Amino acid sequence: MRWQIEKKLTDQLDRETGYVRYPFGSRHTMAICYPNTYETGMSNLGLQIIYQQVNGRGDFQCERAFLPDKDLQKLYDKDHIPLLTLENQRPLCDFEIIGFSINFEMDYFNVPFILEQGRVPVEAAKRQDDDPLVVMGGPVAFFNPEPLTPFIDVCLVGEGEDLIHAFLDAWLAAKAEPGMTRQKLLQRLAQVDGVYVPSLYTHVYNEDGELTAIVPEAGAPEHVRRQWHELTKPGETVIATPDTEFGAMYLIEIARGCGRHCRFCMAGYCYRRPRVRPLEYVKEAVLRGKKLGKKIGLMGAAISDYPYIDELVTFIRDQGLAFSCASLRADSITPTIVKGIAESGQKTITLAPEAGSDHLRNIINKGINEEHLLHSIDLCTAAGIHKVRMYIMIGLPWETDEDIQGIIDMTHRVRAHMDAIGNSAGITLSINPFIPKPMTPFQWMAMTDKKTVEKRLDHIRKGLAHDKRIEILAEPLRQCYIQGVLSRGDRRVGQLLLLAHTYGGVKGWKRAAKEMHFDVDAFLYTKRPEQALLPWDTLDNGLVPNYLTQELRQAEKGAYTRPCFDGCRRCHICGGN
Repeated sequence: MRWQIEKKLTDQLDRETGYVRYPFGSRHTMAICYPNTYETGMSNLGLQIIYQQVNGRGDFQCERAFLPDKDLQKLYDKDHIPLLTLENQRPLCDFEIIGFSINFEMDYFNVPFILEQGRVPVEAAKRQDDDPLVVMGGPVAFFNPEPLTPFIDVCLVGEGEDLIHAFLDAWLAAKAEPGMTRQKLLQRLAQVDGVYVPSLYTHVYNEDGELTAIVPEAGAPEHVRRQWHELTKPGETVIATPDTEFGAMYLIEIARGCGRHCRFCMAGYCYRRPRVRPLEYVKEAVLRGKKLGKKIGLMGAAISDYPYIDELVTFIRDQGLAFSCASLRADSITPTIVKGIAESGQKTITLAPEAGSDHLRNIINKGINEEHLLHSIDLCTAAGIHKVRMYIMIGLPWETDEDIQGIIDMTHRVRAHMDAIGNSAGITLSINPFIPKPMTPFQWMAMTDKKTVEKRLDHIRKGLAHDKRIEILAEPLRQCYIQGVLSRGDRRVGQLLLLAHTYGGVKGWKRAAKEMHFDVDAFLYTKRPEQALLPWDTLDNGLVPNYLTQELRQAEKGAYTRPCFDGCRRCHICGGN
């Protein structure tokens, strides 16, 4: 019954601090949806930041909706209740704008499900003038939104703090004009920098299924330039709740972007250039977290690269606060950081060598070596952090059998080194297949076939099986290879997603591919020509033309690309163009 759902949502709100609730309809209405459960969605700082920006305007109210967990979904299904928002328990179809914050490929399947549950037409092409406008933000929107274009009216291409206001201002201005149809509204919104309207672009394929042209309608820009934010607005927890993965933490974004140039990493290219928040702002945010009695969670691409990290850690500990880091690099970790996280109760150090050989680490431009790993382990062991977790990829471009053996040999050396310094704690290897990402130097590369990856994973397991202190974890390969399709998918993959939705979502994926005669293996395992038109080529991330191909050549040679530095003009994102 609906009252049971409303009670669960109200109880959820009662456990929060910092949310905003206005009488429904007293302002223009926007619902922001995270296509996963509340526990996952409310761990996402980006969603909270946009929630704060919209509610702070004075002319909009922003409410939240999430994928129901299993127990809540049973209540929705029992009486066919539409998906309700948290703040005012209103169906999604009652809102003027519905925003999706999308970060992970496997969440794509939840987008049509949430729309259907919210009584919103699933397909954008079937929406009428009085239906909600469905908008997508988050990293997916600005590296490859094409697989989601059957469901999305508008994509916000870039970081949202400023872009959301430009979009909403344009929406208000257009809606104020008499006779504004949905089509005219979309055409008007497409004039805003950073706003991509997929329906205004036709993708043309030849008889072999190759994308040959992307044709914009008259008046639509040929390319949509992604937008950046200079970190002038707050970047910390807005809504505190105990019911998330980071429920005990007050999250603070201390930096954004990464200039390390790891060639496999989408974040390193889509969030370039690196920017840091002033130390004084971060200290003030720490004190706000202290008032809530929270542990401090430092967020950023590489926390140990923050230029004031030692001073910040010292400040946090002087306040009597514990803290945790989103990520550390083995070549920039310091004794101060290690001492601080040990005193904060952390028992495991997580490092990401990504590969077991210098050969492959040079190809991907990782920039660390085994000495960095061992030095980090020394620091952590001395501080009382004994367990080690290492992230490894297999199936990287130009990988050889020797590189796979290198993972085994490296792990044995790490194990021997730990024993030599009196550290008998366990090692966990988190091993997953490499997935090529759009807008990176490896965007053209084939994914290594599943059988080869299984064989190499089995070889690693056998090579390390004798030491029970070494644990190997791997994500289910089926999901990884679905991600491989979605990551670089085109609009035909969007149709595949739509059909899979009718068959139950991810469990209907294989059936939908078979019915559409979609050759998944050919899509994954065929290297794309560097001159090929790519589905995401409408989006301009600011890189100088040919920069990615130049980096691909560097990868082939195993040549090093120096991290970003002041005055650098290599990629042109920092104003070189």
